[in-house]
Order: sequence, then C-alpha cells, then structure tokens
Amino acid sequence: MLKSSYHKDQIEAGCDEAGRGCLAGPVFAAAVILPPDFQHPLLDDSKKLSTKQRNELRPIIETGCISFGVASADQSEIDDINILNASILAMHRALEKLENPPGFILADGNRFHPYQDIPYRTVVKGDGIYRHIAAASVLAKTYRDDYMAIIDQEYPQYGWAKNKGYPTPAHRRAILKFGVTPHHRKSFTLLSPR
Repeated sequence: MLKSSYHKDQIEAGCDEAGRGCLAGPVFAAAVILPPDFQHPLLDDSKKLSTKQRNELRPIIETGCISFGVASADQSEIDDINILNASILAMHRALEKLENPPGFILADGNRFHPYQDIPYRTVVKGDGIYRHIAAASVLAKTYRDDYMAIIDQEYPQYGWAKNKGYPTPAHRRAILKFGVTPHHRKSFTLLSPR
C-alpha cells in the first residue's frame, strides 16, 4: 500500500521524471498534488505497470488530482547541462505548471535543486512508496512515450515507438547504420562501447 504523503498537514507535490537513460528525445517530468483520500488499485511505480495500465491510469490521475503539471527538457539542454540537471529542470518546469504552489515537494531520486522557497525532500525509489510520486511517474512516462511515438513517424528506422529511445541493441544498430538525428543526445555514448 503506497503512502499518501510525507507530511499530513500541508499541500504536497510529488515529482518524478522519465527518460533519463535514453539515447534520444527529451527527459519528461511531472508534478502531482493528490487529495489525501486518492487511491487506485493499479497505482504504482510506472516501471511496474504495463503500457495499457499506465494509459488507463493517466486520465484517472488527471481528473482525480488537485493539480498536475508535465514538462520536459530537450536533448540540446541535456547536452548543455547534463542529464541530472536537465531532469531537475524538467521537474521545476512541471512545478511551475501547478495551479497553486505546494507547501512541500517530495522528489523521486537522491538529487534535487531548491525550487523557489519551498522545502523539499528526495526519496530514492519514492515512486514505489508514495502515491503522488507514483502518479507523477505515470504521467511523465505516458507523456514521454506519446512524444516518442510522434517523432518515430519522422524517423521510423530507429524504432522509437517501440524502444522509446532507450539503448536497445536495435536502436544502437540503427544509429550505426543511419547516423544520428537532431533528437539524439550527442553527449551520450550512442554506439556500444567496444
């Protein structure tokens, strides 16, 4: 059973990202504020859910939450400031989209930069512990998957609709055969290390 929040007495936003380990495309992040009584039997870390389950949960989260925001940092920003900082930047952009600022931020992982003057805490594997982080993980993942399916239409030879930009053997073979695209992260090791 996932916990509802870290603090019981204030409005709390859960944050998570998707796509840190990919070779192509932006990193996406979401921030979600859930009501204390929000529950759904499927809600969990998005990595433990099927595509069908994530897509089923997304509208339930969006209509059942108090507020949510989804944002991204693109591949050029990732190359400029590194993937960790780009992930945090995407989280900050998602927080900016919330209708009302939270009183506290709970971010998945072990690194975060202060956002405005709002106190925060990081939680390793928080998407498997707290409902609002799990909800953020589902939104970040589904929005990113949708984006990768769109750019797959422009570059179908890389298989992004299926691999979502992750470093699968087929994706690396496509880079070797066809070269890099404007969507690839040039600062990443795009070909398999020899």
